[in-house]
Amino acid sequence: MRRVGILGGTFNPPHIGHLIMASEVREQLNLDEVRLMPTAIPPHKQLSDTATPCQRLEMTERAVKGNNYLSSCDEEVHFGGVSFTFDTMQRLLAKEPDTEFYFIIGGDMVDSLHTWHKIDELIKLVRFVGVHRPGTLRKTDYQIQYIDTPLIDVSSTLLRNKYASGKTTVYLVPDSVDRYIRQEGLYGTC
Repeated sequence: MRRVGILGGTFNPPHIGHLIMASEVREQLNLDEVRLMPTAIPPHKQLSDTATPCQRLEMTERAVKGNNYLSSCDEEVHFGGVSFTFDTMQRLLAKEPDTEFYFIIGGDMVDSLHTWHKIDELIKLVRFVGVHRPGTLRKTDYQIQYIDTPLIDVSSTLLRNKYASGKTTVYLVPDSVDRYIRQEGLYGTC
């Protein structure tokens, strides 16, 4: 049975924090791979100053290119609409019945897990892996396997603000993603 991690998110844009989290979880849990899966429309947050779902997918593909253990997953972008994890994981399990999925979430998402769509059913489909983030409680009634990773205090919001104000993003975003952002004029880089 394959063991595959799924790291969902908006990836608006993807950054080194995402890549370090995915890589650390893969290694610590000895997973076959981790897939970065951009949402089409996230149910938990409003997107502003955003790239389109296809642009966010393109950025995740560029971010993981060349890494044999990380890949991007287009399931939610191609399905479209609001991306509920329960529905997505049902589709993935139907396509890959011999795969055990580990759904990777940050500590902030652990704190709000009780609000997720069909969480009592979803917890039976996947194993949740929680990654510590500063300032989060890590308090939930659901079974979570916690992983400690190097703490990188970078966020997509920080990066969008840096792009908009013309500040450097060197070392925070893979070069291939940075080139795409500037080529597409995303986040005020025109």
